[in-house]
Amino acid sequence: MTHPVCGEDIVLRELSGIVEMQRSEAFQIEAWGEGEKPDNADILMALQSEGGLVAGAFRGEEMLGFLLGFPTVTPGLQHSHRLAVKSNLRGLGLGAKLKWFQRDWCLARGVTTVRWTYDPLRAVNAGLNIGVLGAVVRDYHVDYYGAMPGMNAGLPSDRVMAIWQLDSDRVRDRVEAGGATMLQQEIPQEVHIPRDIDALLAEDPEAALAQRLRVRAALQKAFNAGRQIVGFDKARCSYQLA
Repeated sequence: MTHPVCGEDIVLRELSGIVEMQRSEAFQIEAWGEGEKPDNADILMALQSEGGLVAGAFRGEEMLGFLLGFPTVTPGLQHSHRLAVKSNLRGLGLGAKLKWFQRDWCLARGVTTVRWTYDPLRAVNAGLNIGVLGAVVRDYHVDYYGAMPGMNAGLPSDRVMAIWQLDSDRVRDRVEAGGATMLQQEIPQEVHIPRDIDALLAEDPEAALAQRLRVRAALQKAFNAGRQIVGFDKARCSYQLA
């Protein structure tokens, strides 16, 4: 069945069977780069059979996107572990469509909260997670995964935890607005991030590291003071904290 937010030629659905699970392994490596260790097919089959969400976006038989989420020790809470979109389709909204599919899937099964980590220096991810989906952030993890390969190589793997309350007013408002970015009227604090951390890392690794350390210090200080990220201003490339 075609998801209502997608064009007629793109279908969002759960993966079916070991062959599609195996195809997702190659897709993960393609999305995140050589050296990436994909979640393998047998683990994906087990997670799906135990109530996890293993889904993809397809045009015919071609996989265009991949999403993995699984239950946690907390009832009603899912951890969203993977989200990947084919490289030549990034920035076209397919990632958001997969996340809205995830929301529908979760709510239909009594799951009301989804959380996941992401790199706070990645402006595209911040725009999606905070600006479009309406997640909030209040926790910072320093070098969370240690040294990483592929597209994540070159900087400490700092992560923040996005918390997506699926039935909250802020998320419902975005559903009604078709996923439009919502900005706060008053901004007690903002923290700017680079527009393209990958380009900066390639051109000037020392400058990229300096940005990592600056943003780390600013967000840690804000979170310790009881503030949280509630918005992302794409034009200014900055987090809004309240």
